Amino acid sequence: MRLVWFRRDLRVEDNSALIEATKTGEPVVAVYIATPKTWQSHDLAPIQADLVARRLACLQQDLALLNIELLYLQVDTFSDSVEALQRLALSLNVTHIHLNREYEWNESQRDEELKSSIASTSIELIRHHDKCLFPPGSVVNKQQQYFKVFTPFKRAYLARFAAQPLMVSKPSVVESSDELRQHQLRYSPECSFDYPRKSSQAYPADTKTIRQLLRDFCNESVDDYHQQRDFPALFGTSKLSPYLAIGALSIRQCLARLYYGQQPPISAGREIWQSELVWRDFYQHLIHFEPKLSKGHNFVSWADNIQWHHEPDKLAAWQQGKTGYPIVDAAMRQLNQTGWMHNRLRMVVASFLTKHLHIHWHHGERYFMANLIDGDYPANNGGWQWSASTGCDAQPYFRIFNPMAQSEKFDAKGAFIRHWLPELEAVPDKFIHQPWLWPNVSSVSYPSPIVDHKTERALTLQLFKQAKDF
Repeated sequence: MRLVWFRRDLRVEDNSALIEATKTGEPVVAVYIATPKTWQSHDLAPIQADLVARRLACLQQDLALLNIELLYLQVDTFSDSVEALQRLALSLNVTHIHLNREYEWNESQRDEELKSSIASTSIELIRHHDKCLFPPGSVVNKQQQYFKVFTPFKRAYLARFAAQPLMVSKPSVVESSDELRQHQLRYSPECSFDYPRKSSQAYPADTKTIRQLLRDFCNESVDDYHQQRDFPALFGTSKLSPYLAIGALSIRQCLARLYYGQQPPISAGREIWQSELVWRDFYQHLIHFEPKLSKGHNFVSWADNIQWHHEPDKLAAWQQGKTGYPIVDAAMRQLNQTGWMHNRLRMVVASFLTKHLHIHWHHGERYFMANLIDGDYPANNGGWQWSASTGCDAQPYFRIFNPMAQSEKFDAKGAFIRHWLPELEAVPDKFIHQPWLWPNVSSVSYPSPIVDHKTERALTLQLFKQAKDF
């Protein structure tokens, strides 16, 4: 019997570990292991925990069509999961354990621990590269080193993509195992891991609907993606990131659908969405090659010299959407209420926290992970370090987003702002981006700006120059 350990790959289609296990024709059993204490230390968002729980019920149904039972365990930590998995495998007389690699440090160490723990048994561990289109180490420069800048990475990545057929595979039906149908650890939708949950009902969790969302985006919206994706009041993004984050969709499925029925060259919108998918893989590769990124360190060493400020009140104002800058506050309230934030605004609020409030990006990174339904550590860390100018591929430290200019450019009429900040409904368009200039501002209940853009921009330039010159 073969065992497949599901983690952030909650799908049956195009799941490398599952497909290879079913190719043998032997009976297969699947398992999911909840680890609430580790999740807590990793800031897993309650809304993402809820999506995972709902997705497991759908995964169980999909696996049943393949004659595969889904078992469920809950332990405290990653280390505990290794011990529990070994016990389970031995009790079922499993010959092989299949899993898809995860590249973050804690996750990779957990899998190394599993390899060591079963070394003295007859069980063979088979690890598959599945999360990225091309595994880390396969897209490198002429010196055979990993890319530290996105653009040449993308160029090499797409060159390889063009030369290699895209394969999206499905698992095979296997021989059923009667003994597992009544197994005491058999997953039930009533299973509820011991972790806070926040409703994710706005996001469908069943496979058919998720696939249809991908099809609809690629059939109806993606060609306009380059024109609409930066405007938060429009439905211009795919909204598929939650499913990529938990592995309900794979990058191969997304690329296959993106190119379905297309003759090269593809449209500008398709090219831009493809670039966003490549960015996700780029950050996965970086996490693999730079374990320090999983440990909270800056990518560039000189950034260790930045003198960040300790401002709990200002951090709280940022978190609660009470900074006095409408586009920042509207974005943060969108996050707090829905568990999702428009991508353009993720950059705006991250720049505001690090470049206007001079607060360490760690605080923003953790707050995002603790609230995002699409929280994915490599992408989140990469995005925060990009915005803070401490990461790879970062422009010089003078990349400082002007919140008023961003607001005027991407929410000109204030439609997004008014949706999330109803207290500003009466503010005229002329003043919606800077309500403190409106003569009647005293009539609305909205805070004054907690900092001055021009002053804080100058201070950021000073702080970063000092850090580089240290």
